[in-house]
Amino acid sequence: MRVFVTGATGFIGGAVVRDLMEAGHRVTGLARSEAAANALEAAGAGVHRASLEDLDGLRAGAEAAEGVIHTAFNHDFTTFRDNCEADRRVIAALGSGLAGSDRPLVVTSGIGILPQGRVSTEASDPATGAAAHPRAASEEAANALAAEGLPVSVVRLPPSVHGDGDRGFVPILIGIARRTGISAFIGDGANRWPAVHRDDAARLFRLALEHGSAGARHHGVAEEGILFRDIAGVIGRRLDLPVRSLTPDEAARHFGWFAHFAGLDCPTSSRLTQERLGWRPKGIGLLEDLDRPGYVQG
Repeated sequence: MRVFVTGATGFIGGAVVRDLMEAGHRVTGLARSEAAANALEAAGAGVHRASLEDLDGLRAGAEAAEGVIHTAFNHDFTTFRDNCEADRRVIAALGSGLAGSDRPLVVTSGIGILPQGRVSTEASDPATGAAAHPRAASEEAANALAAEGLPVSVVRLPPSVHGDGDRGFVPILIGIARRTGISAFIGDGANRWPAVHRDDAARLFRLALEHGSAGARHHGVAEEGILFRDIAGVIGRRLDLPVRSLTPDEAARHFGWFAHFAGLDCPTSSRLTQERLGWRPKGIGLLEDLDRPGYVQG
């Protein structure tokens, strides 16, 4: 299959490109810079030059493909709500390039949009009303395309997609611990983060493309819920820093904008995903990964 991948040189997207090519697919990656284009060519993938703001370019990339995997997202959290609305437009543009066909589109979403404090499944709907998460815009865009008959599915990713080269939430926690001199959690630290290794996530995107059904929701979750205090504990031990509990007010000052994410309690099942797609996570767990030399210190 000729597959167009956005975010193709990112932490997750790069693993997706590699997995697709190892499975025999022909991959073209979105590149907005010369460096990204060179990286894709070095990996043996094709290059489609455009940016996330170039909706016509995105549409053209989708039109030339037999399937699309969308992993790109602007992670500048100072403009997070705007970025979520921009992703809605990107998904609509990719869908318009596939309109009237049975070519699949796989869209990325997040576990964090789901209701907190209980185990979510693939059937769980995002929170609504005052609790609605801006990132739900991506699923809303996917649902709109599915209603038009496009075979679009969603992969929901957990707060930690970990592995070598991690650029996500765990490195942010490590940076905060280094800067403040403590590795902290909120209250009793019993809030839970699901997690998955990047290679397992990449394989799930491919399986969703190859076998997923229209409107399906897939959970890229290998570990249903790791206690946040255990994550903080490994970081503190590796950095030789004290590990402390903070009140919500203290946490707001300590974590800043990241306090919301540090308090997420979103245990999540991937049982249905594993049953439907035959996906079996194989990578090491988050705590074991964090405890490897170099992950925290690097």
